[in-house]
Amino acid sequence: MVRHIVTFKLKGSPEERQAIALRFKEALLALPGTIEVLKSIEVGINENPAEDWDVVLTATVPTMADVATYAKHPAHVAAASIVANAKEARACVDYEI
Repeated sequence: MVRHIVTFKLKGSPEERQAIALRFKEALLALPGTIEVLKSIEVGINENPAEDWDVVLTATVPTMADVATYAKHPAHVAAASIVANAKEARACVDYEI
């Protein structure tokens, strides 16, 4: 199994970032029923105003190749489009568990 962890820093006011983060979270949490290789996903929205990063997702897929399958899936692409214009930075780590 592979753990896929991604964190996002968004642009905009705190209220704008929160609204985008909530829409993004809702879209991501709908993906396990749509993307067969996606075994689980957890999405967190930062609640600590002293920190700069806004959203973190932790997903589990069977293989490293499945990370690419997940990333290219139309439902994931649609979810990612929610943050595309608001994304200031993105960081990712993929590792076998």
